[in-house]
Amino acid sequence: MPKRAVLFDLDGTLADTAPDLGGAVNRLLAEEGQPALPLALLRPHVSGGARALLRTAFALAPEDGAYAQMVARFLEHYANALCVDSRLFPGVAAMLTALGAQGVKWGIVTNKAERFARPLVEALGLQPSRGCVIGGDTAAHPKPHPAPLLLGCSLLEVEPSAAIYVGDDLRDILAGRAAGMCTITAAYGYLGGDSHYSTWQADAVIENPGDLLALL
Repeated sequence: MPKRAVLFDLDGTLADTAPDLGGAVNRLLAEEGQPALPLALLRPHVSGGARALLRTAFALAPEDGAYAQMVARFLEHYANALCVDSRLFPGVAAMLTALGAQGVKWGIVTNKAERFARPLVEALGLQPSRGCVIGGDTAAHPKPHPAPLLLGCSLLEVEPSAAIYVGDDLRDILAGRAAGMCTITAAYGYLGGDSHYSTWQADAVIENPGDLLALL
C-alpha cells in the first residue's frame, strides 16, 4: 500500500464520538417529552450524522417540515457539549505517533461541519499533518463525493494514488475510490449503512487502529 499519506474519517474511525452525539439526541428527546434512547441503538447511525440520528430518534426526513428546526436544535445541543465523553479509540494515538515517526503525512476528512470538527480535533489532542482538517462544508461537496479527499491530498501535497483513506462508512470507501485512493475499512467503527462492510470493496479491512501499521 502507499506510504506517503493517510487521510482519516473522524467519527467512528479516529474517535468514539457516539456518547456526545447520542447525548445531544437524548436531550432533544427530553425536550419533546419522549424517553431517552440507549446509546447502543444510536451508535450505528453516528457516521450518518444529524440526518441519520434524527431519522432514528424522530422518524424525521429532510423533506419533513419540522426537520430544519430540529436539526438546528440538535446542533445547538451538540455544540454545547462537543467533547465531554468523546475519546480516541484505543490504539489511535500510538498509531498516529508511529505514522509521524515513519514520515507518513496524515490528515482528517470528515462530513462533520468544520465549525464542529476543528474544536473537536483540538479537544481530542489530535495534531494532523499540515493542519489538514477537512469538514463536510470545507469543499464544494461532502463525501461520498471525492472533492474533500482530493482537497486533503492537495493540502498534504501528495497525489491521490500515493495516499490511503480510512473510514468506517460506505460513503468513505466510495469517496476514496472515486478519488483514486487506496481505501481501508475501520471494522472497529460504527459501520452504519444498509450493507455489510464486506461488500464495500475496500482494498483492506482493519480490526483495530494498529493494524494499519502492519499494512504499511
